[in-house]
Amino acid sequence: MFDKEYDVIVVGAGHAGSEAAAAAANMGSKTLLITMNLQNIAQMSCNPAMGGIAKGQIVREIDALGGYSGIVSDKTAIQFKMLNKSKGPAMWSPRVQSDRMRFAETWRLMLEQTPNLDFYQEMVSGLLVENGKIKGVKTSLGIEVFAKTVVLTNGTFLNGLIHIGEKQFGGGRAGEKASTGITEDLVDFGFDSGRMKTGTPPRVDGRSLDYSKMNEEPGDVNPDKFSYSDVTSPLKEQRSCYMTYTNLDVHNLLREGFDRSPMFNGRIKSIGPRYCPSIEDKINRFADKDRHQIFVEPEGWNTVEVYVNGFSTSLPEDIQFKALRSVRGFENVKFFRPGYAIEYDYFPPTQLKHTLETKLIEGLYFAGQINGTTGYEEAASQGLMAGMNASLKIQEKDPFILKRNEAYIGVLIDDLITKGTEEPYRMFTSRAEYRTLLRQDNADLRLTPISYELGLAKEERLRRMEKKREQSESFIHFFKETSIKPEDANPILEEINSSPMKQSDKMFKVFSRPNVTLEALKNVPSVSNYIQENKLDKEVLELTEIEIKYAGYIEKEKNNADKLSRLEGIRIPDNFDYDKLKSLSYEAKEKLKSIRPISLSQASRISGVSPSDISVMLVYMGR
Repeated sequence: MFDKEYDVIVVGAGHAGSEAAAAAANMGSKTLLITMNLQNIAQMSCNPAMGGIAKGQIVREIDALGGYSGIVSDKTAIQFKMLNKSKGPAMWSPRVQSDRMRFAETWRLMLEQTPNLDFYQEMVSGLLVENGKIKGVKTSLGIEVFAKTVVLTNGTFLNGLIHIGEKQFGGGRAGEKASTGITEDLVDFGFDSGRMKTGTPPRVDGRSLDYSKMNEEPGDVNPDKFSYSDVTSPLKEQRSCYMTYTNLDVHNLLREGFDRSPMFNGRIKSIGPRYCPSIEDKINRFADKDRHQIFVEPEGWNTVEVYVNGFSTSLPEDIQFKALRSVRGFENVKFFRPGYAIEYDYFPPTQLKHTLETKLIEGLYFAGQINGTTGYEEAASQGLMAGMNASLKIQEKDPFILKRNEAYIGVLIDDLITKGTEEPYRMFTSRAEYRTLLRQDNADLRLTPISYELGLAKEERLRRMEKKREQSESFIHFFKETSIKPEDANPILEEINSSPMKQSDKMFKVFSRPNVTLEALKNVPSVSNYIQENKLDKEVLELTEIEIKYAGYIEKEKNNADKLSRLEGIRIPDNFDYDKLKSLSYEAKEKLKSIRPISLSQASRISGVSPSDISVMLVYMGR
């Protein structure tokens, strides 16, 4: 059947579980991936897309670390867009529309080709624990499988309950049963648990829509890609999405069903995602708005199934249908399936260490929605980190922890374990205080060397990254050392109403002026010759331009990050007795004893711990 002993068992094969299993296996750990349905590996349960604001940066970071999400996204993309191009590069965020069926298929095939990885289809119903250490799992058939570490990535399946109007039934996803037993085991072991909810919109038949009444939303003219590797390439052709709007008739029809909505009649008591509210929630919260955007997203190259983004709902199916038929372009819509809400168990992530290992049970890791997050990208990044750390623990090596100034993944995990979450957490660029350092264009420079040292990123990735860095540094040196004559510079400066030059100056100085772009400087013979002779690609050109244009901001953030590192360097012992610090506030003591921060820097980010509390600790640690 399969072996009975493993280094790592991963429970659940969604985005978190898939990345966790790939990472552990690629780092040499004998790994078993157990899931309730092998046909649904890396299923896109909600929208058929990867990336977006801050999420795109996370996918780039996963790829730089040697994860699979970026490669799978590129191989199965049907549209690429770089969002926020009108803003500074810290805000640029890549996003792809994906072919849902090909996405799951590609993930499965990549996992099947990963050495050290076994698969088994069954429900895990409990955990084997001995003397505070994980020993393995037990399945619904009573089979016991032993392991040195276990990663739980259960998604929305733990005691999942699906709501459509007055109807409710157990399930972890449409057409799939819920998972039982694990929550009860964890609570018995002393874990705190809670309930969260999320929702999904109807899926409809694209043949029944009138796209001529909608606004077309094409992809980028010159599309990029997610992965830094050369195993994927940018799209040659793309599929368009479309946009339409709700109206007052739609809102009034939806309001008719509010008394039958589980969200309004009190049957759903858990909290849903603030930044992806249901359509009924939007109408209720933003009563002054007479319309809301609806994004019409194809589910793949060839399927006629369409995802109605912006119309997430748990209203009765007859209300959903009637209201959606009043949306422009949807007058003759046919449903593939109605939208629904799902409630599920999660475990407040303050019960975890930075490695995503639980504080209560050694060798047990949590990743994804079990930690209260929402989004494929957030889940995948946690799975990657949990898989890496589970493997490092077995090898008796130091854990891998990303700091807030090193990656969005570092911000995500630090936020979760330090602040916890009472509503589904999603990443935004505004959550990262060092976002100028954490851009999507430099994730490989930040993370690939670390991943290579840990044995996950392959040597060809490292060589490719080193070449990119060397080419960019040489190009920057070229701008600093090469002069430009007024007759070459002034036509460019006049174009942007910038004051003309009277004498030659270094090109770096001219390039640093606002609105002077590399595209414009390509008209200068020495620049175009340099690019051609050195065969500089799009990645190198983009990186170089950002590093020159934003040099001052980058330097300032590096200095701020260095100051943070000093507090990070002041470690707090695991067994530190906060009660002996009489000057600490009562709230600070309670929070510090609960979360057990590993450094003064982490302690300073805990809600309820004031600057004066940190000063008290700083004085004490100094002694």
